[in-house]
Amino acid sequence: MKPEPAGPPAARLPAGILPQVPLTALAPMQDVTDLAFMRVIAHYGAPDYFFTEFFRVHAQSQPERHILRSIDENSTGRPIFAQLIGEDLAHLTRTAGELLRHPVAGIDLNLGCPAPKVYKKNVGGGLLREPGKIDEILGALRAAVPGLFTVKMRIGFDDTRNFDRILELVNRHRVDLLSVHGRTVKEMYRSEVHYDAIAHAVAHVRCPVLANGNVTSAARARSVVAETGAAGVMIGRHAIRNPWIFRQCRQEFAGEPVTAVTLGDVRDYIERLYRATAVPGLAERLHVNKMKKYLNFVGQGVDDAGAFLYDMRRTETEAALFEACDRHLLADPARAFATEPYPGVIARPNCETPSLLADGCSLETISA
Repeated sequence: MKPEPAGPPAARLPAGILPQVPLTALAPMQDVTDLAFMRVIAHYGAPDYFFTEFFRVHAQSQPERHILRSIDENSTGRPIFAQLIGEDLAHLTRTAGELLRHPVAGIDLNLGCPAPKVYKKNVGGGLLREPGKIDEILGALRAAVPGLFTVKMRIGFDDTRNFDRILELVNRHRVDLLSVHGRTVKEMYRSEVHYDAIAHAVAHVRCPVLANGNVTSAARARSVVAETGAAGVMIGRHAIRNPWIFRQCRQEFAGEPVTAVTLGDVRDYIERLYRATAVPGLAERLHVNKMKKYLNFVGQGVDDAGAFLYDMRRTETEAALFEACDRHLLADPARAFATEPYPGVIARPNCETPSLLADGCSLETISA
């Protein structure tokens, strides 16, 4: 039975862009959701909430300057939550206090990152094996954060044996918003999303829940909200592919016509993203390689996805990159960009060769 709520928790959250429609949030993705990417997303239609890349917390840590920029220079007009990852109580509370001196909407705890190099340090998704430790961390952070305290989690490490226990802790420590990715850590991104587990969380916690995992389109967002009863959706990888998705979700939720996107629009997005992510002093080839991690996802919606991805991944210069984009996107710029990713198109290449690895194809750090 769902516990009786101790007051209206949703009232504590920042208002959404449209009243009375489900919320949307851009998932925190390491090495992706920086200031530049958030600004580009906002240009096409901001989500209700942003979340930062995670701040790594340990004895010698200080909040990373480039992540602080996404908070201090946030010009999107939307609230941004600062995400922490770590296990040391003293340093987690110290870091939370430091971040609260910046214009954050709240503090978010990462209990879901599935990257082996992360969970092997017993942080992120690794903590899902230790409900007792989570109890201590939630208690310490709740005491240190007088405002909004939120959590992003998966449904378990290799199974869901601790799921109910952790949901009880979410209630005990008065978490204000819970984002649930409906897979275990070990399932990474390979399995189907267990939306029934997200619905279970919705039924058992007092705070609003955001459903996360394979929310591919506005239509899919509507069906996920209907299936889970969630307060909204958190979208990660599919916002890289389609930055219009948050605007489209609001339109879908409100029963309005959904913005159509063409291949020409996608070419403009790539250009904007390339200019936004330029860093003074960054070598051209490194900038091109950085773009490839975005374009691996964009390619999932291009008609000749295999050819586009093949050509794009082998470019080394700006001119070659945009020549490849123009060849595949501007031959018929009015053609519709696919609403859903084409089946069977792999956005996460295995990087079996050193040359592809150097081209930045490994995306294991994308955590949502």
